[in-house]
Amino acid sequence: MSQITLKVEGMTCNHCKMHVEKALNGVSGVETASVDLAKGEAVVAGNAKREDLVKAVTDAGYKAE
Repeated sequence: MSQITLKVEGMTCNHCKMHVEKALNGVSGVETASVDLAKGEAVVAGNAKREDLVKAVTDAGYKAE
């Protein structure tokens, strides 16, 4: 199991945070996803591919890198 940290832009509230967490948790291979609204970061543990995580965040309406 690996851990990936993504920088997420566009989150302004707890609803945004929960929306991004839900999107990340829906990606195959994700064991846990935790979003820090203040830092603008998402930490994902599991075996998901980075590009799949970025796509999930982008599809949810936010920017990730």
